[in-house]
Amino acid sequence: MNIDFSLLFFVEAVGTIAFASSGAMVAIKKQLDLLGVIVLGVTTAVGGGMMRDIIIGNVPPNLFKNPIYVLLAFVTVMILFIIVRRNQQILASRSIEMYERFMNIFDAVGLGAFTVVGIDTAVLAGYGEYHFLIIFLGVITGVGGGILRDIMAKETPYILRKHVYASASIVGAILYAGLLDHINNDIAMVLGACSVVLIRVLATRYCWNLPTATKKGDHL
Repeated sequence: MNIDFSLLFFVEAVGTIAFASSGAMVAIKKQLDLLGVIVLGVTTAVGGGMMRDIIIGNVPPNLFKNPIYVLLAFVTVMILFIIVRRNQQILASRSIEMYERFMNIFDAVGLGAFTVVGIDTAVLAGYGEYHFLIIFLGVITGVGGGILRDIMAKETPYILRKHVYASASIVGAILYAGLLDHINNDIAMVLGACSVVLIRVLATRYCWNLPTATKKGDHL
């Protein structure tokens, strides 16, 4: 198991912890058993990266060749499971509201982190000149795990219904891809990730949503 303590590693680690927690909480609220919590938590954390690797032909996906992020997701899920298991009142108290607010910020950081990591991985694989491809891969890395989580939990994917989620990833991906040829890669990565976080935090704070074809409460 190779561990490279670079900026990229720490960015991915933050995203992994954030998404693993998100997936685990969905599973816990659905009252899934321990295996279900682990599967949803780990899938949310590494599913987007797996989809990215399959698209660019990096098989077997990196999660199998270097499972450090799978292990990190697993440990995160187990810690969260034990905390909730020993403190059942957490799910019914005001503390869950504080937790969800904190997780919204953490999830925004995870989305920004995985978006730029997806682009960086695509560039390192030799696809840097294909801007549409690397932007798509950045977005799918950011939102892919959440899509798999929601499908397995029988929910409408979060990215299709709430708070400018995938749109934030798209903006950050476009910004990062546009800056790559003009400034230092690490600076471009940080700016791209921060733009995603900023949009997500503002969207949550002010309840920004994309328009729908019908008004809320209307029925076809």
